[in-house]
Amino acid sequence: MLVDSHCHLEYKGLVEDQAGVLTRAREAGVGQFLNISTRRSEWDQVVATATREPDVWASVGIHPHEADQHADLGRDVLLEATENPRVIAIGETGLDYYYDHSDRETQRDLFRMHIGVSRETGLPLIIHTRDAEDDTLEILEDELGKGAFPALIHCFTASQAFGNRVLELGLTISLSGIVTFKNANELQEIAREIPRNRLLVETDSPFLAPVPHRGKPCEPAYVANTAQFVAGLRGDDVSELSDYTTENFKILFSKAVF
Repeated sequence: MLVDSHCHLEYKGLVEDQAGVLTRAREAGVGQFLNISTRRSEWDQVVATATREPDVWASVGIHPHEADQHADLGRDVLLEATENPRVIAIGETGLDYYYDHSDRETQRDLFRMHIGVSRETGLPLIIHTRDAEDDTLEILEDELGKGAFPALIHCFTASQAFGNRVLELGLTISLSGIVTFKNANELQEIAREIPRNRLLVETDSPFLAPVPHRGKPCEPAYVANTAQFVAGLRGDDVSELSDYTTENFKILFSKAVF
């Protein structure tokens, strides 16, 4: 069984045929899905899907692109949302200095707020970071000094040095279809070296469809393509990789029982 550890089932490209999307993924061997929220207005819908579908779980959080629109979101609002039994994660949150859709200080403040709720609840933090390695590490190191919290870097595309450091800090790394791209040589080298107990796979669908589906809207079923490619890089059988990435998901997202 495979797990798609990061998909956006409420986004255009998936939500119009959500039942079909889930059916195709199940037929491809995907047994569990983590449906990710990026703004407050999505939370109810994300949770509703997870409530309706027993193999779908939910996250609650604010993407850094949306930080300016949620600058006044209080921790109590996020904390209350985590009480739902289908909510197993916080995020996605983090820093994005590539697009700079939101003020950087506001991004940092909200990132720290999410970390505090993760620490308080024990729910894993799903981190987005782009062109912000130094500030992401600075915040993680500072906040871990205040007390541990579980976390992963989703859709990893960062440098080897950043990857090594987040692994030293105890985080997990999740690989998306980007690793299958022809020009992703550095990422492929990193993928070979991630310890097997710290690795997840994801689609980030409807974005970033892996080879051989590039140019199409991505679907959770395509996590099978990414898993097959990563297994080949690592010299693993795909069933072996499926087993240990599923076990890693169970351990990290321990609120999900399946």
